[in-house]
Amino acid sequence: MDFDFLIENIPETKKAIGTDKGLAKIGDGIVNFTYSLAKSIYLTKESSGNKVFRTGEKVSKNILAKALKDAGMKPFAKNRADSHDLANTVEAIIAYVWLKGNISIEEIVDILLTNLTGNISHRLKEVNNAANAFTHLLLKIKEDLPEKEL
Repeated sequence: MDFDFLIENIPETKKAIGTDKGLAKIGDGIVNFTYSLAKSIYLTKESSGNKVFRTGEKVSKNILAKALKDAGMKPFAKNRADSHDLANTVEAIIAYVWLKGNISIEEIVDILLTNLTGNISHRLKEVNNAANAFTHLLLKIKEDLPEKEL
């Protein structure tokens, strides 16, 4: 299905995309869904005894904020953004690229899964590992985003 009509009226600038509240709401669902799938697959593959894991995770704003900074994509965020604003920016960017049809849910899950490493069952270690995975995702989709600042 083509979803381009949902982003037709958004100017193709970094700030317009990264600060769109509607995109952030759509992106919130995409981020949490894809990370939950990737984490479930990762934990299942890493488990001894073939235990199957199914988890539903709300991705921390700290994970997404760190990923945005590490990917060098703060220009998409509003000025003086806090970690909540930066997380919303990541969600908006991911929604935008998905709605344009430039990345699929499967591709997002694959990128996250490929870049998850180590022990992610401990929350502190998971923050760094998940931020790294989201950084790789952002670097991959960065090429599909406009260069224009405002």
